[in-house]
Amino acid sequence: MTFPDYLVLFGGMGLVTYLPRALPLLYLAHRKMPQWLIDWLDLIPVAILSALLAPTLLADTAARTFQFGKLELLVAIPTLLFALKTRSLGGTVLVGMLLYWLGGMVY
Repeated sequence: MTFPDYLVLFGGMGLVTYLPRALPLLYLAHRKMPQWLIDWLDLIPVAILSALLAPTLLADTAARTFQFGKLELLVAIPTLLFALKTRSLGGTVLVGMLLYWLGGMVY
């Protein structure tokens, strides 16, 4: 590929990445959305986070089975309790990392 081909390629990738994010923002910026839609949109980050974490915490990917004694789940529970009690993001990250490190030594 030549240099102009790369420019077209990178420009196209930028458009494909940027347009799906910008168009709804531009379209909905000056419109009043119904309250039920706003409430529903508030649930999307929690749903995405759950979808990302559940397989890591609850499943053995090699055997494709549920495994409730995984180190990740055993570490996530006290880390979650710490996060709910303190509301400290930095502290939660440190506690989670420390527990995972200690669990790796013991487990």
